[in-house]
Amino acid sequence: MFRRPIYKTILKRLSEPRRFIQVLAGPRQTGKTTLARQLMEVFDGPAHYASADEPAVKDRTWIEQQWETARFRCRSHGRAHKGLLVLDELHKIFAWSETVKRLWDEDSAARLPLQVIALGSSPLLVQKGLTESLAGRFEVLPVTHWSFSEMRAAFRWNVEQFLYYGGYPGAAELIGEPQRWANYILNSLIETSISRDVLLLTRVDRPALLRRLFELGCSYSGQILSYQKMLGQLQDTGNTTTLAHYLQLLAGAGLVTGLPKFSRQKVRQRGSSPKLLVLNTALMTAMAQLTLNEARSDPEFWGRLAESAVGASLANGALGKGIELFYWMERNREVDFVLRRGKTLVAIEVKSGRRKTMLPGMEAFCRDFPVKRKLLVGAQGIPLQDFFLAPVESWVV
Repeated sequence: MFRRPIYKTILKRLSEPRRFIQVLAGPRQTGKTTLARQLMEVFDGPAHYASADEPAVKDRTWIEQQWETARFRCRSHGRAHKGLLVLDELHKIFAWSETVKRLWDEDSAARLPLQVIALGSSPLLVQKGLTESLAGRFEVLPVTHWSFSEMRAAFRWNVEQFLYYGGYPGAAELIGEPQRWANYILNSLIETSISRDVLLLTRVDRPALLRRLFELGCSYSGQILSYQKMLGQLQDTGNTTTLAHYLQLLAGAGLVTGLPKFSRQKVRQRGSSPKLLVLNTALMTAMAQLTLNEARSDPEFWGRLAESAVGASLANGALGKGIELFYWMERNREVDFVLRRGKTLVAIEVKSGRRKTMLPGMEAFCRDFPVKRKLLVGAQGIPLQDFFLAPVESWVV
């Protein structure tokens, strides 16, 4: 079991007297379904699993049918006995949250102790449904890409393997066949995430632009790029608002995000040029079509890969923990990453070996802001392996 912290958290919540819908939201291939099935095996009561990701069209009647099945199993063990219902990819059903709210409230009124776990591969859509109808009835637990410690424990990977192959456990057994591994990432993960988790479920007027933006994010991961420059690179006459929205959709699918510039004023943060960042380095290497040896022998690419891995580790590790991630740039000086929790600031510089267009900005940043920790990762600082093994929250205590 390699997602033990999440597993223990959900198990504890299911045993508490107060009922909440437990929502596990995160990108594909992060172990949500496996987690749910492991919980079903140890749950002290009847459990029922159903997925809306199957080919047949599902609607709200399907939710009612699955709910009634779980109710039947729960009542057959005695009215006071807990039951568990796991609904996978629930957000793919139109207006799912209204139906769940009605059924949940019926159980609460009848004092039927049916516990519910909802799984979703599109966190943005899951969150939208929750906030629209289920206020006060749910708890969200982000399920992110696998960390270095998890990949090392499961597959005995070293740091170089983690940098190149990223955190997709389902692809780990394919690394002995490089082209097969790359095809799996491109077709089974990237294409499925874009076509089924973004384009089919969200209004996207320009799908070709969204796909090209994803490719741009992989090519420029770790670099600051204004939306106007992105439009130039994409040779598109669209507008920056559309690009910002599409980048948000890609981030919600666990693919590529755009880090905002750190500023005291939130208005300036929202209007800043984003720092593009893949959320799993496998996306970079599969898109680049470089072998591990080719990637390692290219200092510029390997350096961007290392810096992207640090950023992805911070972005994934910060989710759900009240920690924000930024970059900082002023004139020609840059701080690679800035963590903030409350009033605590941590500035992080990554020595990746790649040539940078910006000068180190740690000293300038610390003159302007009350920094608690200044971290150097790589080179003569904290070794990459040690940095990856430390939880993100340990840096902001």
